[in-house]
Parts: sequence; structure tokens; C-alpha cells
Amino acid sequence: MPSTAGSTARTGTPKRPDAAGRVRRFTTAERLVHRATGCLMLLCLVSAACLYFGPLALLVGRRHLMVTVHEWSGISLPLPFLLGLLSAEFRADLRRLNRFAVYDRQWLRAVRRRRTAAGARPAGKFNAGQKLYAGWIAGAVLTMMSTGLLMWFTGLLPLISRTSAIFVHDLLAWAITFVLIGHTRRALGDPEARLGMRTGYVSRSWAESHHPRWLKEEGLDAATDEPGRPGGTA
Repeated sequence: MPSTAGSTARTGTPKRPDAAGRVRRFTTAERLVHRATGCLMLLCLVSAACLYFGPLALLVGRRHLMVTVHEWSGISLPLPFLLGLLSAEFRADLRRLNRFAVYDRQWLRAVRRRRTAAGARPAGKFNAGQKLYAGWIAGAVLTMMSTGLLMWFTGLLPLISRTSAIFVHDLLAWAITFVLIGHTRRALGDPEARLGMRTGYVSRSWAESHHPRWLKEEGLDAATDEPGRPGGTA
């Protein structure tokens, strides 16, 4: 029997939590992909700042080194993602991020209307905001790489001038900076989400509050994960 919208698992095969009172949210491979991508992105932005702002450039010096660090950290950004494709769990999460369910629209409407009541913002493993962020940042990184290569190899596509590539690259760099600041602020405001990314586990109460559909879709809700109950393991 197929699973419900937003789920990548099949019903009838529930997963038990790996620790008492906690639910496994991310595998080691997924956490490593996130950390490696974050480090490369930070390195890329810091080296860009050292090239873009005069006072920083004078303070750091070694412009050629900063250019090299910026180029190679930027071109390496997709590598953690590509390596992560070797993990079945990572691929499953990509499928979840690529699916926009009916309740995701409800989540967006609740955010727009600032509704915070229990059940007002239903979400699977990833809420609608996380799905939109993932899609946007993936497109932004690909665009940055494309314009960066055009600036690096000026003869790669003669129809597009270096000036146009620089304009798009710089404008998108500012957009990425502000979006990442917002992403970081949200993470700092949710210690349990950070714990899940750091250790792989989150509390059941947090999951039930923020991602109730995920527990049901994965067979981890309270009605199915206890021995002897329907869907549980005797």
C-alpha cells in the first residue's frame, strides 16, 4: 500500500525510535553533508568579503590566496551533495524536499496569517519553509557557480559579457548572505533542531509539535511505536 503524500516510506513498515524518548531525524551521512556544505559556504563568503571590502582586503592582504580560496571553495560546493547521493537516507530526504503536499500550503497560509495554535502548521519531516529554502539555495548555488565560471574563464560563453556575470554574481551573493543570516537566526532560536542536526536525534515532543505528519508517515507516532500496539513490534 503506498504511503501518504510527503512520505517516502511504505506503510506497514514502521521504524522504531533508536533512543528512549527520542526519534532519529538525521543519519551520520546527512549531518556530514550539512556540515561540509556549511563550511564550504562560510569559506566562500568570508573569502568573498576579503575581496569585496577594501578595509578587509587591506587587513588580510594576500589577495591572490583569497581569490584561490574563493574559487575552489565555490567550485567544491556541490561535492558534499554529490557524495551524499551514495546514502539512501539522503536520497529519501531529497524526495521529501521535492514534494509539496496539501498541508504544506496550509503551513504557508498559517505563517502568512501568523497563526501559531496547535495544529495550525502541519508539516512532514520538512515544513514548507524548509522546502522552499532548499530549492532556492540549490538554484542560487548553481547560478553562482555558473557566473563564477564565466568570470574565471572569460571565453567560456562569449555571448555573455564578464560585466553581466559580475553583476549577477554580486547581486546574488548579497541575497544569499541575507538568506543565510535568516537561516542561522532560525536555527539559533530552535535548540532542539540544532541538536537534531548535531546528534541525529530530536525529542518526541518537539517532533509532535513541529513535524507531526512525519511521525505518522514514518510510523513513529505514539499509537504505533509501542510493542503490542497496531503497527508496533511485539
